[in-house]
Amino acid sequence: MRSEPSKARNMVRAVVDTNVLVSALISRGKPRILVLKLLEKHTVILSRQMLAELADVLTRDKFVVKTSQVDRFLENLVRKSKIVTLGSRFTVISEDPDDDIVLNTAYNGKANYIVTGDKHLLSLKEFKTIKIVKVTLMLESLR
Repeated sequence: MRSEPSKARNMVRAVVDTNVLVSALISRGKPRILVLKLLEKHTVILSRQMLAELADVLTRDKFVVKTSQVDRFLENLVRKSKIVTLGSRFTVISEDPDDDIVLNTAYNGKANYIVTGDKHLLSLKEFKTIKIVKVTLMLESLR
């Protein structure tokens, strides 16, 4: 019997940053594929603060998304994700306090990964053993 790589056996616990979630909703491509795969077979971890930011971003004029689409997307995320309460208050990225919300969500949700396109977060590479990766790398590690 051949042993599988541990990454294939273990469930991934991932925080998906707002920029990836927005891309998943507004366009077909790797972010959408990743989010669907994570929601289906793994655990997506979010916080109320991240959901509030996502709802705010999706209502901006630059995104031509129907309110009903946004509502359905948010409902699905809430139903299929693990919503954690932020108990920690790490301040790591002074340039963008919203990035600290992502880090705290990952820490409190015991995430293995943060998936993002944010340069501040990506520059950390890791936070308290949580790997910080781009969409493509996360998709590759799920194969």
